[in-house]
Amino acid sequence: MKRRNFSLPVLIMFVMALLSLSVLYSCGANIFSVDDDVTMGKDIDQQIRSDSKQFPIMQGNQNIKDYVSGLGKYVLQNSSLIEYKNVFPYKFEVVKDDSTINAFCIPGGYIYVYTGLIRFLDNEAALVGVMAHEIAHAERRHMTQRLTSYYGVSMILSLVLGNNPSTLGEIAANLFVGLGFLANSRADELEADNYAIKYLKSTKYYPGGITFFFDKIREEQRRKGDTPGDLERLLSTHPLPQDRIDNVNLQLSKLKPKPDPTKGLFTEEYQRLKSQLP
Repeated sequence: MKRRNFSLPVLIMFVMALLSLSVLYSCGANIFSVDDDVTMGKDIDQQIRSDSKQFPIMQGNQNIKDYVSGLGKYVLQNSSLIEYKNVFPYKFEVVKDDSTINAFCIPGGYIYVYTGLIRFLDNEAALVGVMAHEIAHAERRHMTQRLTSYYGVSMILSLVLGNNPSTLGEIAANLFVGLGFLANSRADELEADNYAIKYLKSTKYYPGGITFFFDKIREEQRRKGDTPGDLERLLSTHPLPQDRIDNVNLQLSKLKPKPDPTKGLFTEEYQRLKSQLP
């Protein structure tokens, strides 16, 4: 490795810069650009599609795929608060796996919804609430923020010491293979919940649709006395402490006019969709 010689003042400035960056990371700083989110998301999406065993993307059943994609596109089109709707590619895919109750998002707005989640929920507003939550993860750029914390200092050290920095492709590969998409932090989840409510406020849906999802999880935990196995993957990446539930209820109570939780659910439409699942 070729070393570079630095004067003491330069080294002191470098150490101070690293300390400053560490503070910024804890405040949600992001060393990746918006274009990086797009590039990285495209790379990870290609890897997901190439691993049909772990991620069996639904083939055929175009009506179901169009339904789920249509829900996501509706939210994008009907909320003025979604900043990157014309920058991120935003793709909505269905993963044919009934044993997994989950949805996840990667940078650039690539969102994947499991059939297990679709079967688990009871109305369209609940699914839209979960999808709006995932859109919020993309819009708030949570994954590349977490990658900043994970890679940030080491990337800067590599640059200063003369090593070749990790490329976006290498980071995407490591993310796909080894980091399990990086579990969302409690702060990320709270922020995504808050923005999901904001996004849905201007739509035809009950903005607190995600509360029905929370209720179903709690119901399953009470019924089985523990976290069921099909929920473990979800809760490992989307923690659901009581303060998250309390926060959503608080945000809903602040909305004016107060939304009616019996309206904007579209239950019949959703049940028809569930009956078409293979």
